[in-house]
Formats: sequence, C-alpha cells, structure tokens
Amino acid sequence: MFEKSFITDCEGPLTLNDNAFELAANFIEDGGELFKILSLYDDYLVDVVHKENYKAGNTLKLILPFFVVENLMNNDLVEFSQKHIYSVNDSKFLLEYLKGTMNTYIVSTSYGQYIEAVSNYMEVPFENTFYTNVDMDALTLSSEEIEKIIEFKRTILENPTDYELFDDIFFSQISKMGIYENIKEIEVVGGQGKKLAIDDIIERDGIDINEILYIGDSITDVEPLDFARKNDGVSISFNGNEYPLKVAEIAIVSPSAVTTAVIADVYAKNDKGKVLEFIDDYNISKDYEKLLDDYNIDENIKNRFFSIFKDEYPLIKIITDENYEEILKVSKEMRNNIRGQDIGELG
Repeated sequence: MFEKSFITDCEGPLTLNDNAFELAANFIEDGGELFKILSLYDDYLVDVVHKENYKAGNTLKLILPFFVVENLMNNDLVEFSQKHIYSVNDSKFLLEYLKGTMNTYIVSTSYGQYIEAVSNYMEVPFENTFYTNVDMDALTLSSEEIEKIIEFKRTILENPTDYELFDDIFFSQISKMGIYENIKEIEVVGGQGKKLAIDDIIERDGIDINEILYIGDSITDVEPLDFARKNDGVSISFNGNEYPLKVAEIAIVSPSAVTTAVIADVYAKNDKGKVLEFIDDYNISKDYEKLLDDYNIDENIKNRFFSIFKDEYPLIKIITDENYEEILKVSKEMRNNIRGQDIGELG
C-alpha cells in the first residue's frame, strides 16, 4: 500500500464514453434522444427540486424499463461494452504510471458490465473499482406493462420538458409495476454514492483523510470533489462542465491524460501545497521543460508530455471566482470536442 490514493471517475477522465447513453442509442429506437431527455430530468431532480433520497446519476435507473422492453440481458451489455471502449489519449499510460506510485481506484456511476470491460482493457484490478450493479437478467415486465412503457416512451419524446408528467410516469405509474421493486434496490454510485466509495477506500488503504486525489468531470462528481477539497485533498475537474468546476480546486483542460500524470507525479512525491505551487509556476513559466525538470517530473511522463504538446500547452489552473467563466468556456469546448456534443452536453 502507498501513502496516497488516486481516485478517478471513469467516463471523462479515462474514457470518452457515456456507456448508458450509447446503450440506449444502440438498442432503443430514438434511445439517444430519450436518454438525453431523462438526463436533463435527472439534473432537474437533483439541482432544482432536491428530491429526497434521489441521487445524481439515477438516469441509469430511469432508463432500465426501456431496456427491458428491448429484452436487453447482461450479456448484451457486456458484449457491447467490450466492443465500444474509447479511451482518453494516454489514459492507459497514466494508469500504468500510477501502479508504482499511488493506490489507484476507479469510482464510476456506470454499469458494472462496462466497468469490468474497462478494467480489463486498462489493466486495473476489478476489485479496485466501484460501479452501479445492475442485473438485467432479473428485470422483467408483463406484456401489459411492456405496452405501457412503450406508451410512456412516446409521451416523453413528445413532451421533453414536462417534468410533472415525468414525475407521474416514474414515481406513480412505474412505481406500481413489479419491476420497480428490483429497480429501487439498485444503488447508483453517483454523487453521495461516490463519496461513500471514498470512505471505503480511505479505510481500506489506512490513509489519512487528506491523502487523496479525486478527479472527475460531471454532476456525479460534485460530492466526492467537495469532500476531497474540504478535507485538504487534491480535487480536480478534468474537461468538466459547470458542476465539477463549481466545487473542485483545480481545473485541467487537456486532450490527453498525460496532463493528469504530471499533477499526479508532483502529488505522489510531495504534498498538496507543492501541487498548488507547481500550478502557480506553470502559469507564469516561459520554459516548461525547465519547470518539469525543476519539479523532478518522471522522465517517461516528461517525454510523453513534450511529444504531445509543442506550441500549445494544456490549461492547468487553480479555479477562482475571477477565472471560473473563462475556464468553463474552454473546458466545455474541449469536452464537446473530444467526447462529441451529444455526450459532452450530458450532465
């Protein structure tokens, strides 16, 4: 065990996927549009209504009846996930470096079928991952209920912002179906679920509460980023939207995870204070090669960094009220550019 733990979200910092969105778009007619509507509704329930006992990321539960209508089984999720992993440039390089420097974990809202495929691809032990556990084989609907779900889908697509109607569909109508008993038992690892995963990691690794680095990019990362920051850990938004940027201390905007590796290397060898000092120096430096030498950056990371960045260098900044809007603009541009607008604009 190492003295520090590196904890990362999966979709965003490591991969370009939104696996649940991609599953919906692939297996359900108009499923991509349906998922985007439900994702905005999910944001609304978390951000505006503050619905009791509702977690960010519950879109993964809302979409399940529509998967069942299409007769999706566990094996369908596994096979699709294995064939559709699109990684952020150099994310495997980052994780390979971390093996020798920090305890490393993936904490994701995604379905376990996808995270198992990613952990195999990235060569991260599956036992070092946290995910939403869904057993598709156990979810069933009667023929009458299938007809109702099909009608609900049509209604949602025709009334994409009628959230009172959605409340009735999901919390009055579907809640009376047998499938609801299975769905309500599913623990989505989003928001508070990710923060609880960090509690488990701290206990498992026997580390101090401030010896963590957490990196995320979306609404499901708000609680863990806030926790890391308030407990003097390192909190990073990687190509994040407005949600993580409001709570993280550090912003990285980059097409490559080697930028994360630079910060991870500084943190692995020093403390958080040195990370903040490095970022200050990075933003006034005229000689990046000398800067990385001065901070004793790992030779492989340094070589990789300068093989990618020659004229334009990635944004690494401490987030302030003054620079928030500027960072948000370039962060969302990068997010949409490398992940595609459909995925980039999901909460």
